[in-house]
Amino acid sequence: MPSTNKVVVSGCFDLLHSGHVAFLKEAANFGDLHVCIGSDKTVLQLKGRPPINSQQERKFMVESLKFVTDCRINTGSGILDFEDELKEIKPDVFVVNEDGHTPKKEQLCKTLGIEYKVLKRMPSEGLPVRSTTSLRSLSTIPYRIDLAGGWLDQPFVSSHASGPVITISIEPTVEFNDRSGMASSSRNKAIELWKTTLPEEFPQHNARILFSFENPPGTQEVSGSQDALGICLPGLNQLYYQGQYWPENIISVHDESVLSWLEQHLFLVSLGPRKNGYKVLEDTRISSEQAKALSNHATACWEAILQKDLEAAGRHLTGSFLAQRSMFPLMADQELIDFIQPYTDQAVGYKLSGAGGGGYLILLSEKSIEPALQIRIRRKNWI
Repeated sequence: MPSTNKVVVSGCFDLLHSGHVAFLKEAANFGDLHVCIGSDKTVLQLKGRPPINSQQERKFMVESLKFVTDCRINTGSGILDFEDELKEIKPDVFVVNEDGHTPKKEQLCKTLGIEYKVLKRMPSEGLPVRSTTSLRSLSTIPYRIDLAGGWLDQPFVSSHASGPVITISIEPTVEFNDRSGMASSSRNKAIELWKTTLPEEFPQHNARILFSFENPPGTQEVSGSQDALGICLPGLNQLYYQGQYWPENIISVHDESVLSWLEQHLFLVSLGPRKNGYKVLEDTRISSEQAKALSNHATACWEAILQKDLEAAGRHLTGSFLAQRSMFPLMADQELIDFIQPYTDQAVGYKLSGAGGGGYLILLSEKSIEPALQIRIRRKNWI
């Protein structure tokens, strides 16, 4: 007998692969499955590139799966492009995978009285983990997270007060959103240079090459070197800036106890990519006092991480973010801060990876936070 429950999932579903199929099959366990796919226009808006397959091709492939009841193209835009379809279908359950979860989706379902379920990204038994990103490039080139001190890699900030930026190099185990503060644009340049794998030797030299490649002569807004360094340098790194684009000093930590401790306590919640055309540099308010506060919090956060002092690391992680926000108010408005508060209340410290409401909420916590992602720090791998 057919299920009396209706289930909705939404996504791009470009380059349909076994990971998509496994997710849709599991979602269908909760009831009759209705799939809502993003339009070509919305995919371009959110990902910064068009889909490989058109919306009609994607719809045809998805609705051909035997456990899919219905497939339709979303009429809205942005990360909640499925809102009108959700109201029309009136499902009992809305299902996302763990890297598709965002607080906005959860809040929409709560408002509409729809049960919200987050599934772990698990391949079907005996099959490899698949993502659209892996099928596009099969690239092992990492992303990066800056934990504290971000913006000090820009001379217009570190000229007011020198200080460190703390970065970690992240294995591409998750299909991180573009334009989300994970150095995805620098990573794309690295893929242009090296295709699928970073050179194993001379990581600082490779970072210089990547930084120069991304910022050719005449570049108006220079991407900070912490992006290139954060990608190329494995482990945990302190990059010390003194009014120049390149750091005066670099300290790298490969102590396994420190790296595994960070992995255990670091959680990410997706907020979706920031909007096209967003300009974080508007309405900046930079002063020596603010830059010094950013430097002091980043320095203290570094020391706390090395000592594996979670409370202090969290306090200064938050302090660094608030110092950033005082200089760049458009990094996050009060509405966003209020929106993410239920997550930050569970953590000892937080920051945003991206600017302008997009990116990932980065949390330091003693206990696991659900639903949230955990990352894998890239270990030292050169001769």
